[in-house]
Amino acid sequence: MHFPPDFLWGTATAAHQVEGNNTNNDWWQWEQAGHIVSGHNSGLACNWWADAEADLDRAAEMGTNAHRLSVEWSRIEPEPSVFDEEALTRYREILQGMRQRGIRPMVTLHHFTNPIWLAEKGDFSSELAVDYFNRYTGKVVAALGDLVTEWVTINEPLIYVFMRHVLGVFPAPEGQRGWSAAMRTTRHLLRAHAVAYHAIKERHPETPVGVAKNFLHVEAADSSSPLDRWLAGWVDRLFNGLWMEAMASGRLRWPLGRGRIDHLAGSFDYVGVNYYTRLPVSFTLRPLSAVGLGGAEGALGDEIVQPYPEGLLPLLKKLQRFNRPIYITENGTPDAEDNRRPALLMEHLRQVWLAINFNFRVMGYYHWTLTDNFEWDRGWTQRFGLIAMDPDTQERTWRDSGRLYQEICRRGVLDDQMAERYAPALLKTMFPGQGPDSA
Repeated sequence: MHFPPDFLWGTATAAHQVEGNNTNNDWWQWEQAGHIVSGHNSGLACNWWADAEADLDRAAEMGTNAHRLSVEWSRIEPEPSVFDEEALTRYREILQGMRQRGIRPMVTLHHFTNPIWLAEKGDFSSELAVDYFNRYTGKVVAALGDLVTEWVTINEPLIYVFMRHVLGVFPAPEGQRGWSAAMRTTRHLLRAHAVAYHAIKERHPETPVGVAKNFLHVEAADSSSPLDRWLAGWVDRLFNGLWMEAMASGRLRWPLGRGRIDHLAGSFDYVGVNYYTRLPVSFTLRPLSAVGLGGAEGALGDEIVQPYPEGLLPLLKKLQRFNRPIYITENGTPDAEDNRRPALLMEHLRQVWLAINFNFRVMGYYHWTLTDNFEWDRGWTQRFGLIAMDPDTQERTWRDSGRLYQEICRRGVLDDQMAERYAPALLKTMFPGQGPDSA
């Protein structure tokens, strides 16, 4: 299964999860208040602020030609209107280091964290955040824009909203819980994206800009139940369709409200797809937080337990209606023992290969993640890395899945020999008639 020669093979990270000692944002405060499952806070994380280059060397050794990372707002603007030029200089060093290694930088402006001063003002539940985000974007783009090949304005906006304002497992401003706060915050995030999109385009009109949107394969828990099917359709429209439709048309629809957002329509040059799992939903009389997104602990809770590679191709087919290039901006699974990851990596990439063969414009794949890192409210209990990392010693150890991805990136191919070495069970399903047991 051959991929195009210009296909982007990448990995993805977020600033707070890898940089270490991001002490000036709302997540650090949340950690100190004891909200992390493992009881082990981010601390030094992967030590990228001091030595990102060591892991960039590993990414280059892996054969990747792209990496998605975020910049940390609280480092760049530690106080309102006070910008840290040394922090911007350090980000330039990291981006230049990527380019020197032949790795294209895709840069995310907002990946879940807010400066403490913004959180105190209500973060994105307050309309003030839109103007602050516009100013921050302008500063970052002026300092770094010449080194960036693609921009992501906001990572997983609806995960941000639901985890903070509906489920309450991410930090949220006091008194900003519930459906009304969630929809208000979503409207403000749409406005923030729109102003950031145009702030980038004013300086670098040729650079693609988009959003990394989390998509779930939503299905009825009981396919014979009309109520389950109805609820599955409703959750699919809410979680997968609401943001995309607003960004495409510029119009707000129920439950977001009514009206238009200035300059929002068409404000994306590609579709960024974060895809991890399927979500079976069943109709009950309990509130939404106990069903749908909240009821599937595997989707957003303790562990992603239901990876579903077969859901990726139909999703990519649906996204063709937006007539934009597509990047798989995140895909992976938590698997400390590396038992499932090699097969799941190949199975998801087979879906990408099929999409490309249908002439869907899938331009690249960014695996989550390069090395184990701090996984938000799950702390260090989830291990997504192609390379294992001990947070106490900072020691890295390549997993078999990392070596598999190295072969894929370097050759641009999936084949039966890879399956035989790393995921023998796939010989019967992905490569029938191949392998040592074939006739």
